[in-house]
Amino acid sequence: MKPNVVTFHYTLRDPAGRVLDTSAGGEPITYLEGAGQIIDGLDEQLRGEPAGTRRMVQVPAAKAYGEHDAGQIQRLPRAQIPVEGELNVGDRFQTDTDRYAPIVTVVALDAETITLDANHPLAGVDLTFEVDVVAVRAATAAEVEHGHAHGADGASACE
Repeated sequence: MKPNVVTFHYTLRDPAGRVLDTSAGGEPITYLEGAGQIIDGLDEQLRGEPAGTRRMVQVPAAKAYGEHDAGQIQRLPRAQIPVEGELNVGDRFQTDTDRYAPIVTVVALDAETITLDANHPLAGVDLTFEVDVVAVRAATAAEVEHGHAHGADGASACE
């Protein structure tokens, strides 16, 4: 079965109900079903929903950004850290100039070492989305071939 292109607005909340992100006041998100453009749990639960649907979607951590993995935490000598200047707990940086290099968070530091966490900041967190499906249409052959949506109308060209 050919996938759909779905356009939706959302508000994302953590388990305490705090708003983490929202598209309200901005452009809605447009994605190709099953192409990995949004988290798996949200993609799965939006399948088959028609335009005009408004609902709450609960996404467990395993289907969102994964469970927190202690193996993604490393303690390194400061000399190995590729960042100029002062670092503080909570700072985030990319580990290399390659755009696909991991982004890490400083979780502890002392004079000699820095402890970095490469888990996504939302790893281990169950998420709640308030979703408003704006539009649903069949994906074009080009979108299926390219593996991503070409905009809400399908007419946007790939670069």
